[in-house]
Amino acid sequence: MTRTIAIIGAGFGGLSTAKVFREFGFDVTVYEKDSEVGGVWSTSRRYPGLTTQNVRSTYALTDYPYPKGYPEWPSGQQVQEYLEGYVNHFNLRDCINLNTEVTHASLDEQAGSWTVETMSGGAATSRTFDFLVVCNGIFSDPAVPTFAGQDAFLAAGGRIMHTVDFHDVNDVRGKNVVVVGFGKSSCDVANATVGISASTTVIARTIIWKIPKKFKNVLNYKMLLLTRMGEALFPYIELKGFEKWFHSGGNKVRESMLGSVQSVVTGQFSLDDPKVNLNPHNSLETITRSTVSLASDGFFDKVKSGQLTVKRECEITGLAAGQVTLSTGETIPADYVICGTGFHQRVPFLDDAILDRVTDDRGNFALYRQLLPVDVPNLAFNGYNSSFFSQLNCEIGALWLAAYLLGDLTLPSKQEQIDHITRRLAWMERRTEGKHARGTNIIP
Repeated sequence: MTRTIAIIGAGFGGLSTAKVFREFGFDVTVYEKDSEVGGVWSTSRRYPGLTTQNVRSTYALTDYPYPKGYPEWPSGQQVQEYLEGYVNHFNLRDCINLNTEVTHASLDEQAGSWTVETMSGGAATSRTFDFLVVCNGIFSDPAVPTFAGQDAFLAAGGRIMHTVDFHDVNDVRGKNVVVVGFGKSSCDVANATVGISASTTVIARTIIWKIPKKFKNVLNYKMLLLTRMGEALFPYIELKGFEKWFHSGGNKVRESMLGSVQSVVTGQFSLDDPKVNLNPHNSLETITRSTVSLASDGFFDKVKSGQLTVKRECEITGLAAGQVTLSTGETIPADYVICGTGFHQRVPFLDDAILDRVTDDRGNFALYRQLLPVDVPNLAFNGYNSSFFSQLNCEIGALWLAAYLLGDLTLPSKQEQIDHITRRLAWMERRTEGKHARGTNIIP
């Protein structure tokens, strides 16, 4: 009997899962609430200036390269078009339901099946499946802070939004823009508004390291960091051989290598220049806290020239008509507050009772191989085993799940699975000081 599979989400995770599962003979149905495939790369979520952090060759699925002529760092639009091409190349269009939101997915504990309820164009439907794969991603629900005084700010014509909701840079022409956060999206958006806005100010509670696309404007960062030696600079969960020595007896060598890279970055971006003053004053090793951030083109030059202002180690304490107040007591003009403040990792269509069985007390998704919950049958999550090579993780995850469903894998005992999950989550907590996305690991 052909097993029916429901896949929720049509980004890298959902599409690669659909393609792999169909190749193995499964009956696949994909649900996507947006009007197009792409996930975070879809038109509805793209901000001006969005590009990949990965170089082109490290952000492609293994059997479908990017078209010739694409730049080294493809734009958000180009990534979405690439995924459209993937759908067409592997004839996935007929199994994808666009503009279809999953409102509820319920488990029949006796039968082990899942009933998926959806809404599309005002019409509600439901269908039962043998297996459910959640591929809604870790960046699906934008987190926008609530600010004291925001009602007065909005009433005076101010705008508050997340970076994913900022689509047209001309909207801020002649306006005072405040961007909250210092991650990639915040800096990209701030960078894009310079020369169009009346002023742009970045409010950064924490300054993090930025990685240049090319070290000293010559060496592509992939040649230094995306190598076995580059990976070895950061500890794995289990260290063996050379890596074990490198992080113990040879740690001074490792720290010296990291320090050399850090010195290059500091000099290249003039981080210690008083006009810039954006040295994080900690080790480059902190980029393993799920905060790897490629520098936006020309960002630090604009700070140095005074075109762009960064207020470091402070936050917004209040809004009023046409202005924001900072924790330093300073007041600055503002018409737009654009928040690059991350995402809530939520699965709103699953019952709380199910979520309690797949997460720990800190909200971490407790998944064996970052894919399978131990206590919920016929359910998997793909794309939650993310890394700097997230698309590759999705594809490998899909292959592993297909092998599991075909009976080609023998799982360890339930207790061994729990021990594996516990050990990995504890390592991630230690390594990132609790700052990782729930279930996500960036390097390696």
